[in-house]
Amino acid sequence: MKHGQKLEAMSLDAGPRETPEHAPRRTHRFGWLRMLGVDAVLIASSLVAATMLHFADGLSPACKEVLPRAVALLVVVRLVTLIWLGLHRWSFHRSGIHEAVRLELASLAGTIVFELLRTVFFMESLPGQVVALEFFVTTTLLGFHRFAPRMVRQWYLDRQRARAQGSQRTLIVGAGSAGDLLLRDLVRDRNSPWHVIGLVDDDPGKQGTYLNGKPVLGVLDALPELMKKHRVTQVLIAIPRLSPERTRHLLSLCRHQSVSFKIIPASFAYLDQKITAAMLHDLSPEHLLPRDAISFDHDEVHRLVTGRRILVTGGAGSIGSEIVRQVAGHSPASLVVVDINENELYLLVRQLQARYPHVPVHSVVADIRDLDRLMRIGQEFAPQYVFHAAAHKHVPLMEDSPEEAIKNNVFGTQNVARMADACGAERFILISTDKAVKPSSVMGASKRLAEMVIRDIAATSRTTFCAVRFGNVLGSAGSVVPLFKQQIQAGGPVTVTHPDCTRYFMIIPEAVGLVVLAGLGGYGELCILDMGEPVRIAELAANMITMTGLVPDKDISIVYTGLRPGEKLEETLMSEEEELTQQVRNRIKVARSPAPPADFQLQLKRLDRAARAGDSSDVKRALQDLIPAYTPSKMTGTVAKVLPAFAPAKPSSAEQNVSA
Repeated sequence: MKHGQKLEAMSLDAGPRETPEHAPRRTHRFGWLRMLGVDAVLIASSLVAATMLHFADGLSPACKEVLPRAVALLVVVRLVTLIWLGLHRWSFHRSGIHEAVRLELASLAGTIVFELLRTVFFMESLPGQVVALEFFVTTTLLGFHRFAPRMVRQWYLDRQRARAQGSQRTLIVGAGSAGDLLLRDLVRDRNSPWHVIGLVDDDPGKQGTYLNGKPVLGVLDALPELMKKHRVTQVLIAIPRLSPERTRHLLSLCRHQSVSFKIIPASFAYLDQKITAAMLHDLSPEHLLPRDAISFDHDEVHRLVTGRRILVTGGAGSIGSEIVRQVAGHSPASLVVVDINENELYLLVRQLQARYPHVPVHSVVADIRDLDRLMRIGQEFAPQYVFHAAAHKHVPLMEDSPEEAIKNNVFGTQNVARMADACGAERFILISTDKAVKPSSVMGASKRLAEMVIRDIAATSRTTFCAVRFGNVLGSAGSVVPLFKQQIQAGGPVTVTHPDCTRYFMIIPEAVGLVVLAGLGGYGELCILDMGEPVRIAELAANMITMTGLVPDKDISIVYTGLRPGEKLEETLMSEEEELTQQVRNRIKVARSPAPPADFQLQLKRLDRAARAGDSSDVKRALQDLIPAYTPSKMTGTVAKVLPAFAPAKPSSAEQNVSA
């Protein structure tokens, strides 16, 4: 059951949900009079009770005479102090520690004033011990009057929520300020589907303590036992900036449990007293990437882009469309989006025109293999910056059609680069890939050759050419994450090529942000993005299954299918010749790759003839001559092995302390 769905068995009345932000105002014209009336009775009773307790053997005549006047004076003094501090107007549902402190101050102030007036009105027969005892009794009764209804209501809601159909038994990870604020919202919400059992936190000082009436049950490593003991089905992560290492460790602990996960976004890390259940969202693969989030200087990007004429090829694709979106947000003089996919191009441009009506956006349907068409586009729009993202990128498909990879990725790049040179563009940025390093696939070899093509043209051009190389991006078309999601939704199995296969990953907005900075920053001819540590695909698949509340190898099986043609177990971002690099800024390195051979143009002509003739074998031979590091992969044969259940991994030193 999703958050916000009404649980009829939990409703105390037919009224709407009450939260600190959206609670309806129940205005009673004379509600404050009723509050003060009850206070007056409690204050009078406190003084009489304190007097009777002090004079256990009976009141003296003098005390009996002065007691009525003392009661009247005390009631007046305390009511005045309560009104002075605004405690006559009280919310039984939203009161907290600040109101409790004000109540203590009002009680103390009332006692001090009454003690001063007691001597003025000749009430010495009422001992000071009685006044002190009355202070404690009155404070207790006034606090009970104001806080008991809230405590009873929360207890009742908790009991109703526990018995409600569809209620999910929940543990909160993190007993810090974020966990406190989240728990406070959950226990007040009568329609919340989450029945909180307790919290876990690695801070030793929090063990055995209570937070908003819920116990801190143990440390993170105790999660499996706690979930089994308390039949937990939902885990809420209340640590907004939980590191990827600790997130993966948490998932490994829960891998054998059928639990769902939600997390407070990192953007809410500093929203003190504004964290609510509505802010929770599902744990996603982005939370698992083994690196810290990347921040950008938007002012720097703005200075680079504003007022410039920009053209993007492959603008309707995953990377190209993100380049277009980011660039459009910085007010370029014009933005030309080139793609052969007219449907996606049409939809993208409509979005851009609606969101950035002040930016001149031009959609152009064109094939980058058509040099004449590209030359006319360059002459018409005269771009200053050209981002070249158009490419065939599907590795196994390009193994079956190597000539198409060459026509598009090599000679299509050559055409776009010639257009940029002919129209006097200032900068040309090629989107490259880690598969270009020691390529084992036609696609990777074609992208390495594309890097060599622009370097060859750069030798005689006024345009500054730059290739930006990076690994996989999460969520792009054809990547493993959307595929795994589809397979999990279909009930499995999830297919993984090899248990030891690893890949570099980055989310699309971060990758494109770095591409823009690297390409326009003028750092060098080959920029390489720091992708962090590689991710094991089998572990990613298991974690994605766990995040959906299912158990790998029990609810969803993971099947090894074997490496496909052109694939490698692991990718690298640089070759040995490129190892001497310089880090010019955060997450961006610059390398210098070997120059193209002296007969580069002659070899390109041979490759062009082979591609036009559709001779796959000759295409691969020509590629090997051009790129000695290219070693065509051989079909390894399909494997169909089911992944055994993952055992919880031991936490690394970086994962030991999970605390808010």
